Amino acid sequence: MQPKINAFFKRQAPDPDPNSGDEARREGGGAADAKVLNKKRSYGQFHLELGQPDFLLHACAVCGMMYARGNDEDEKVHRAYHTTYFQGVPFKGWRDETVVARSEGGDRIILATGENSCTRNSKVQEVIKVVEKELGFGEGRLLHKLCKVYLFVSSGRIVGCLVAEPIKAAHKVIPSSSSEDKHDLPDHKIEPAQANHTLEFGKISFKREVLRQHNHPDKNREESQGPGAIICQQEAVPAVCGIRAIWVVLSRRRKGLGSQLMDAARKSFREGSALGISQCAFTPPTSAGKALASSYCKTSTFLVYREGDV
Repeated sequence: MQPKINAFFKRQAPDPDPNSGDEARREGGGAADAKVLNKKRSYGQFHLELGQPDFLLHACAVCGMMYARGNDEDEKVHRAYHTTYFQGVPFKGWRDETVVARSEGGDRIILATGENSCTRNSKVQEVIKVVEKELGFGEGRLLHKLCKVYLFVSSGRIVGCLVAEPIKAAHKVIPSSSSEDKHDLPDHKIEPAQANHTLEFGKISFKREVLRQHNHPDKNREESQGPGAIICQQEAVPAVCGIRAIWVVLSRRRKGLGSQLMDAARKSFREGSALGISQCAFTPPTSAGKALASSYCKTSTFLVYREGDV
């Protein structure tokens, strides 16, 4: 005998009430709804970016730019920025350049000021944006109308930049005393090994020596605030030229470009005479800037100026 299948549920007839029609359709009772349910759907993958390392964006180890690998547009932008960061900003030259220094190899340093409107040039603004980003200036905070911009041009690229401004006073840096190395501590600073400083594992024993570094009364405030702190004398001294920023591309650093920019600025900042090193001051520098200032001025007591000294 063939089994018989009984229908326990029957579809109800359409409700004449118009308000109940929507409810019936939501319950999936119509043929049209069956077609919608059987229709193929397209799905999109979404994600939440919560700071995961190397999730979608990759950070370049050289230029630091974040970009999406495999994205053609991002890859193109990164290549252009990476080349600019490492080799310099492309530069074809200007028709009327104010060249303040030349080298035998064809390199030159040109001057752009507000008087010749060069500081508003798009190429200068491009360089300034790179300098602002790398040195930590806020966007649009580096230049003002009294600034003079020195550009180091080499092989068709701008590879260095110095921004100078007129100032009236500055302050001498208080040099930091040389920090002691624990390996160079004298014998009386080594605490003898005690019983509680010995670790034994079976027949093997390890002895530990405790090195105590004593604080000296002549330790100045700079050391207590960290190696990057700059402490200056309260008394101001006269100064003329303020080095607001100095930057050299990564591939050309430690090759004397910073010193050449400083020389060009001292010789051309004031018409008629060159400035002495003691007439130039720096904004509170980074660690690299501090090393450059000390090397160029041949002293750790170089001059530093603040906004109130302008």
